[in-house]
Amino acid sequence: MPAEQKSIYTLQFILLCLSSLLFSSSFNMIIPELPNYLSSLGGAEYKGLIIALFTLTAGISRPFSGKLTDRWGRVPVMAIGSIVCFICGFLYPILTSVAGFLFLRLIHGFSTGFKPTSTSAYVADLVPQKRWGEALGMHGLAFSVGTAVGPAIGSAIFEAFGINVMFYCSSFMALLSILIVINMKETLAKKEKFNLSMLKINRKDIIEWRALPAGIVTFLSYTAYGVILTLIPDWSEYLGLKNKGLFFLAFTIASVLIRFVSGKVSDRYGRPKVIVVGLVIIAIALVAIGLGNSFIGMMIGASIYGVGTGILSPAVNAWTIDLSLPEHRGKAVATMYISLEAGIGLGALLAGLYYSDVILRIPVIMYANAVVLLLALTYMLSWQRKHKPASLRSI
Repeated sequence: MPAEQKSIYTLQFILLCLSSLLFSSSFNMIIPELPNYLSSLGGAEYKGLIIALFTLTAGISRPFSGKLTDRWGRVPVMAIGSIVCFICGFLYPILTSVAGFLFLRLIHGFSTGFKPTSTSAYVADLVPQKRWGEALGMHGLAFSVGTAVGPAIGSAIFEAFGINVMFYCSSFMALLSILIVINMKETLAKKEKFNLSMLKINRKDIIEWRALPAGIVTFLSYTAYGVILTLIPDWSEYLGLKNKGLFFLAFTIASVLIRFVSGKVSDRYGRPKVIVVGLVIIAIALVAIGLGNSFIGMMIGASIYGVGTGILSPAVNAWTIDLSLPEHRGKAVATMYISLEAGIGLGALLAGLYYSDVILRIPVIMYANAVVLLLALTYMLSWQRKHKPASLRSI
């Protein structure tokens, strides 16, 4: 049987997906309770830094993790990401000052800067090139499941046992991820021993300029996710929701369901057209969240946001590859991820600074961020027109 026709669902692939699900659950399960926890430490004015610091180190570490993945190996880089989550979970109950907490958020960000980068390379090693879209899509579903169930489980643990037990459970999830990863077979053919020269990064290693249009759209669109991560926990509490992870559960379920068809649609009709649709839906979702001052209203907004991101994300990822040269695909993906984390971080920072625990400012912030999505939409439409075949421009 040709390699392209063999099942991609080998034991290695299934274990990889399980490891990513546990990893995603680990760092996502604590997010809904962090804003109130920081307030209890006396740092309410720093809520915007909860996500901003995390994404800062995630973005900074991308060029390093990419280079290490290609030279040192996929498995050790994946393990580093999970190990960071494991350690941080145990340190949150110990470093209980505002400064200590913010320091941990900075360190915690290295986890997502390392594991997803090496995991994508591992998936590409495991399956034939013609099955990459399917394999990465199914792995993305596993990661998204962790994103969905993590916050819901974390809030339930917090309600039943308290904040410290929630942190320890986060560490336990990461430990399970580590145990899976370290027993996996390395797929890098020419693995090198680690040396400090691997940490030396040149300017050319950071940005793939051909992929910059995808990076711009990613940056502008993911400011919304930074806003949501920062404000939805408090907005949920204001609306009377004890489990602050329900919003994330609703939006992730919607995102997962739409991904079964959205990737195929972008293959058929083109990435730019699908990206435009995704941007419009996310803008509508932000307005709906701002207007939805009830449980049902917030769940509707969450579901619309999930549909928008489920349409946008696969199309942008594929567009990034389309724009890049084959020999620079890794750098192009890193460029997209850096833009993503910069968008999340800036959105979280600005939202937190303006919010300052004034709950009625949250709808205003949602509406303002919808305008940012319209900027992304304007850029995308302009790019489409500029790159339309000359014979069609007069139509």
